Amino acid sequence: MPDKSDLTHMLRQMWRIRLFEERLRKFHDYRGYFASNTPTSEAASTDELLTCVGYDFVSKGLIGGAVHLSIGQEAVAVGVCAHLNDDDCVVTSHRGHGQAIAKGIGLSSALAELMGRSGGCSGGFGGSMHLFDAEHGFLGGNGIVGGQLPISLGPAFAAKYRGTRQVSVAFFGDGAVNQGTFHESLNLAALWRLPVLFVCDNNLYANTTPAALGLSQPDVAQHAHGYGIPGEIVDGQDVLRVYEVAGQAVTRARNGKGPSLIEAKTYRYEAHCGVAAQHQNPEECEQWKQRDPIELFGRKLLADGVISEEQQRQLYSEVAAELDAAEAFAVGSPLPTVERLTEFLI
Repeated sequence: MPDKSDLTHMLRQMWRIRLFEERLRKFHDYRGYFASNTPTSEAASTDELLTCVGYDFVSKGLIGGAVHLSIGQEAVAVGVCAHLNDDDCVVTSHRGHGQAIAKGIGLSSALAELMGRSGGCSGGFGGSMHLFDAEHGFLGGNGIVGGQLPISLGPAFAAKYRGTRQVSVAFFGDGAVNQGTFHESLNLAALWRLPVLFVCDNNLYANTTPAALGLSQPDVAQHAHGYGIPGEIVDGQDVLRVYEVAGQAVTRARNGKGPSLIEAKTYRYEAHCGVAAQHQNPEECEQWKQRDPIELFGRKLLADGVISEEQQRQLYSEVAAELDAAEAFAVGSPLPTVERLTEFLI
C-alpha cells in the first residue's frame, strides 16, 4: 500500500492530467484550419477542409491538429506510471497526454508542444500525438493504431540484453487489439521473456465503433493466455486497484519473468477527438461519470483520513496555478526555427 506522500502525489497527478486536458479547450479550435475568409457556417464542409489555404493558430494561441483527450481515464496512467523510474520506458497511442504527464513530462513543455512552440518537449515539431521526452523515458505517442506495440519491445530487449532492470510499458486502446501488431508483439515478448507490460485502456470504443461490434472476445486480457503470459482485468476507475495490479506486473518484469497484459476497463468522457461536440453515447457517458476516478479516489482518501477536504481543495488550487504558469510559458514560447529542426533530424 502506498504511503500518504505517494497517495497525495497520485491524486495530484490525476488532477494535473484532468486540468491539463480541460485547459486545452481554451486553445484547440478546428476553425484554425480554414481560410480567414471562410464563413463559420461553411466550416464543416469537407470541400472547404480540403481546399482551405489558411492555418492561423499562432496569433490566436490555438492548437493545430487533432487532439485526443483521455478525460475519465486518468487512473490507468497514474496507477501504472507510479511504479516506473525515469529510465523505464513508455510508448503510447495518439491519446497520450495522460501517460506523458504521469511519466514526468512537465505541463509547460507538454502544452508548449501542443502549441507547436520551441519550448515543447519535442521542440514544437511533434504536437499532440507525438509528445517525446527521452530524459523521462517517454518514447512518444503514435498516430498509427497499434504502432507503439512493437516499438515497446525495443527498450525491453535492450534491458534484457544488457542485464539491467528497466521495464517497458506500451499503452494502447481496445481498437488496437484487432491489429496484427498486437498479436505479433505479445508473441515475441512471450517467446523472448521480455520485460514489457502491455496496458490496454479499454474505453469501449475504437473511434466511434463500440467494442461489442469489433471484438469477438470482449475481454482483451483473455488473449494473454494464448501466449502463455499473465492477463488480468482491472477496474480502470480505481487507481489503487490499477496500482496494485501494475505493481505485480512491473515486479515480475524486473525479475526476469517476462511480459504481462493488463486490461483496464475505463471510459473517456469526450468525443474521439476535438472535431465532435460530445461523446457519441451521452447517456452511457453520464452513467460512467458516476464513477469518476478522481472523485472515487478523493472520497477514499477522505474516508481513510489520508487527505482532508481542505487539503484536497488546496491541492486542486496548486494544480490550477501550475496550469496558469504552463499556459504563460507556452504562449510566450517562440516558434521553432529551421535550424532547430535540423538539430532534431541529425
